[in-house]
Amino acid sequence: MTEGPYKLPEGWRWVRLGEVCDVERKTLDPRRFPEKEFFVYSIPAYDKNEFPELLKGSEIGSAKLVIEAGVCLFSKLNPRIPRAWVIRRNPSVTNATLLASTEFIPLRPHSQLLDLEYLRTLLLSNIFLTQVRADVTGATGSRQRLRTETVLDAFIPLPPLEEQRRIVARVEELMSRIREAKRLRQEAKEEAERLWQSILSETFPKPGSELPKGWRWVRLGDVCEYRTGIWGPEASDPTQGFPIIRSTEIEGLLIRPQTASVRMVRRGQVDAYKLETGDILINKSSGSPHLVGWPAIFEDPRDGKIYLFSNFMLRLRADRRTLEPWFLLYYLHSPTARSIYLGAQDTTSGLRNLRVREFMVQPIPLPSLEEQRRIVAYFQDVQGKIRALKEVQAQTEAELKRLEQAILDKAFRGEL
Repeated sequence: MTEGPYKLPEGWRWVRLGEVCDVERKTLDPRRFPEKEFFVYSIPAYDKNEFPELLKGSEIGSAKLVIEAGVCLFSKLNPRIPRAWVIRRNPSVTNATLLASTEFIPLRPHSQLLDLEYLRTLLLSNIFLTQVRADVTGATGSRQRLRTETVLDAFIPLPPLEEQRRIVARVEELMSRIREAKRLRQEAKEEAERLWQSILSETFPKPGSELPKGWRWVRLGDVCEYRTGIWGPEASDPTQGFPIIRSTEIEGLLIRPQTASVRMVRRGQVDAYKLETGDILINKSSGSPHLVGWPAIFEDPRDGKIYLFSNFMLRLRADRRTLEPWFLLYYLHSPTARSIYLGAQDTTSGLRNLRVREFMVQPIPLPSLEEQRRIVAYFQDVQGKIRALKEVQAQTEAELKRLEQAILDKAFRGEL
């Protein structure tokens, strides 16, 4: 009997995956059949929990794997994010050719030895993944890939078929409870965001509505100056360049400058583009309409560096005599302001671009500085509570992931 990572119950045995599975390697270039329709199983469709796309051959673009029902697709791409997709024949696509991304390994189990759902469940377990993750190819991060040979060489625990089916049913029963817990956690997260948007909406009057006593309408450009940023070649010596903030440094309402790109900029330009605490950066261009116009505030990390901002960003610098930066930031995140910048966009070559002049003439409801500070303090208190709630939710999510693996660990040790 093959010796595996741990002792198995009586009647179980260790085998290598390749002993009980075949890999189906047939490929097809759909571009040769431009008008024919194919169902395509892809990594994005899996990640979105969607059915495969129905596409014409001319729309697919590269060679794909030809698959049949009864296989399990296991993703080679980024082994830190395991994916296993069971393919069953759908009556509505009986006559369609099924294709899959070449980033999948199509595994067909020997039916007399290995249950298809047992295989799928096993492929997502740390018992299997810890063996194959040690041997990857390609760059670091999301583009790493597993080797097919490594996958087939991994040990798997193999109980009798009936026991495999019992294990799958028990795992599914427990996982359904975890899915429900995740659903409730997601609902709580969405409810917190709705509450925050409701508070913003109730605080800031809408254009055309009557203002509270002591408030007035002003144009955004009347109470802050604005400037588009700068760019330059990458600095070969980081000590000679300047860190430049991009949209990738925006995290919620804040800017995390530690990952800024270091670029070469002429010294004479630095003063005009350097950032100060309280400056608000607006994402001026993006492929996503919801990211265009997104505002975040800069706070100097006091690390001795001078931070600049990129040419895809717009800097707003409030006139501190009349406007508190945090008050402006919160207003720009309100539903009223968001509807303005979502509407002030043009599309060029797939990019969405903010119409800056239109953005800068939007009306801002402005109370006294004292009232602004009171409102900011209230918002920050609410944000603190929401942040604490999100931290609890993040801890819960991590616990649920650990619980999933604990269930799988017990299942494949014969303890479930």
